[in-house]
Amino acid sequence: MDIEKYLRKYGIKVTQARLNILDILYKSESAINVEDLFQEYKKKNINVDLSTIYRTLELFENKKIIRKFDLDKGRYSYAVIRKNHKHILQCKVCEKQVEIDCPMQQIEEIIKSKTDFVLVDEELDFKISGICKDCRNKQLKP
Repeated sequence: MDIEKYLRKYGIKVTQARLNILDILYKSESAINVEDLFQEYKKKNINVDLSTIYRTLELFENKKIIRKFDLDKGRYSYAVIRKNHKHILQCKVCEKQVEIDCPMQQIEEIIKSKTDFVLVDEELDFKISGICKDCRNKQLKP
């Protein structure tokens, strides 16, 4: 992947710090936290401020390049958004459908942070259904 072109595609000014951060995130097999990013910089003998890392991660998140995972107690990890897997929610009453992003990547990160268990297989063959807000409101009215 040409990281410089990728940043330009999102209208982001190209800096060495941004190139390095996105490269580390892109090459990581799973989400990575700020401390791990900082350590990767140290391994490469590159000086960078933690504030630069935080600002860059916030910029990437705002541009929808990466996803931020809340691991509880003020801890977060970050991963490049790679797949656009979606799920369809369907109302059981009116059959209206709503598309949502798959929450599985978030679930995988929570499992990893709490148990240090890395998922290798994912078998999610289920239909998601419920009752939409409009239908619930109709049911509540006399």
